[in-house]
Amino acid sequence: MSVVHVVAVITAKPGKRGDVLEAFHANIPNVRAEDGCIEYGPTIDAEGVGNIQTEIGSDSFIVIEKWESLDHLKAHAVAPHMAEYAAKVKAILESRVIHVLSPA
Repeated sequence: MSVVHVVAVITAKPGKRGDVLEAFHANIPNVRAEDGCIEYGPTIDAEGVGNIQTEIGSDSFIVIEKWESLDHLKAHAVAPHMAEYAAKVKAILESRVIHVLSPA
């Protein structure tokens, strides 16, 4: 498998998205420094789009990731800074859905 794309849908407990994003942003430099990381960043609903979009809502954000290979993604998943981030946000997360995708 070549380049791997990841779309992660993160939903915080009601009213806690800002707290989760704060911890997420603090961890971004660690992730972007990882070998094989091409892209890694959180996104939220764009405003003023109208009915062409399906909103994810005020408690969720979507992480867009791109990795050089599946091995790089697997290494990322077990990185110590990811375990630290997960421990920080565990109590304020409602759900986390990870989609690992390859180019079609």
